[in-house]
Amino acid sequence: MSTRTQAEILARIDEAADDDWLGFRRDVLISALDHEHAIPFLKEGVTAEQWNADNEGGRFADVEQSARDYYTFALGKIRGHRGISASRSVEKLTEFAWLLCRDDVITAMEEADYTNYGAPKVKAFAAGFGLDWPNEPDMERMAAGLPCEPGCGMGCG
Repeated sequence: MSTRTQAEILARIDEAADDDWLGFRRDVLISALDHEHAIPFLKEGVTAEQWNADNEGGRFADVEQSARDYYTFALGKIRGHRGISASRSVEKLTEFAWLLCRDDVITAMEEADYTNYGAPKVKAFAAGFGLDWPNEPDMERMAAGLPCEPGCGMGCG
């Protein structure tokens, strides 16, 4: 699967600066940069070896696998009714789709409602990448814009 160029990523980081006040989008984008291009965003002294080690806060060794792994994380945020964390997940998954040149997935995510902690948007991401959506009644309901269960007191619906 193709990915964006370093120049495209840097331009996207600049574009995100105005509306990415918590830096969620930039986290994903910066982690797709090689060391040379990431230097302005890194703590002083981070070496290429450290950056390329694919550890927490380091460069993605495989953007597509990182997107799949993050999708699994995002499902946990939806299940847990985690407002800001779920919002962060939607933003990050959108940037993963962008990095992987999947504008069709971005469009599907944009067209989906942001209800129930972004479940419809995350399901659109899953569909676009051929990922399994959990076969669980509560997750199906949430993705359909319904509360996880009738009368949910945690903010669904």
